[in-house]
Amino acid sequence: MSYMQKQSMQKNKRLIGAAYEKLATDSLTAKGYTIICNNYRCKVGEIDIVAKIQECIVFIEVKYRANSLYGFPREAVNYKKQQRIKLTAKCYLRQHEKYEVSCRFDVIEILGDVLTHIEGAF
Repeated sequence: MSYMQKQSMQKNKRLIGAAYEKLATDSLTAKGYTIICNNYRCKVGEIDIVAKIQECIVFIEVKYRANSLYGFPREAVNYKKQQRIKLTAKCYLRQHEKYEVSCRFDVIEILGDVLTHIEGAF
């Protein structure tokens, strides 16, 4: 595979990911969540969506798969990924929150056309 083909494939994956993150954001907004930011990044990692519901800050990982041939999307949020998300969330809280807040970690799984919001996933 040439360099140009690899670049094109990566660009397509990013566009697909962005489209499904938008779908997840729209779903959260419809449920009453306030979206604080998308794709929060720090030196430790990235969190797809940071949202707020009532007084709870929610860190959300979005995973998409067209089918379950290689497992469910939620299975991609393994222990190592969870630890990275938790460290990234600590960075976010240090930068943005001036007081103690409750928080939780959710996963939004999109399998084909079915969106499942797993609250308190880890």
